[in-house]
Amino acid sequence: MTATHSLPTKKAIITGAASGIGYATAKLFIEKGFKVGLIDADSQGLEDISKDFKQTGAECYYRSVDVSDEVLLKKAIDELTSRLQGLDVLFSNAGINGTWAPIETLSTAEWDQTINTNLRSTFLCTKFAIPYMKESGGSIIITSSINGTRIFNNFGASAYSASKAGQVAFTKMAALELARYNIRVNAICPGAIDTAINEKTTYSDELKEIEIKVEFPEGDRPLKNETGTSEQVAQSVLFLATDASANISGTELYVDGAESLL
Repeated sequence: MTATHSLPTKKAIITGAASGIGYATAKLFIEKGFKVGLIDADSQGLEDISKDFKQTGAECYYRSVDVSDEVLLKKAIDELTSRLQGLDVLFSNAGINGTWAPIETLSTAEWDQTINTNLRSTFLCTKFAIPYMKESGGSIIITSSINGTRIFNNFGASAYSASKAGQVAFTKMAALELARYNIRVNAICPGAIDTAINEKTTYSDELKEIEIKVEFPEGDRPLKNETGTSEQVAQSVLFLATDASANISGTELYVDGAESLL
């Protein structure tokens, strides 16, 4: 008889895991047999999700931290990696839309909050994951956006778009630097996704003063099939997390049903 060998269980850490794309990805990873470590600022959400996952027999751990807090984030990644007994995949997904306002009225504090939560946390997560991936390689996936990379018509989103453009540039720099360790780094750029991030966006009253009316073709997205779900983005993350994408690094993957090409 020929012996069969199962693939080793992958260990993944996901930030922004309590809702939206992060939650959908955690759920999919668990369905595929991953061990997962979850990070989010929503402690109650993480507790509920972890309880549900564990009822299915999954191995799941979580830490509730603000990803812009360097000390607490490092502690969370260190502790989760220890519980998982290794780290193969980092999904740096946590982010906010922040405040959308004209540059003239956007406060420095509002700018910093968006940049720190989105871009700074991407740097920190990657920095803290590298030591655990250097020996055996791994995959780092970063959630960017079509905003700041393909489209620029969301008026008032200067901080958000700058953070997302920065994430793509960081992805390419990190991919080259970490290739020697067989650590792949890629970004996903979703289009409009119906997640909790939209509910927490602050829109300035002054936006109407800078907006330029744009008329789109009839319909929201070119692709006939429904697009714009967290589950679809999660499938793209799974692809980048596995050996199916073994020769892909330094690339941004647009997940928007060709919306951003309009």
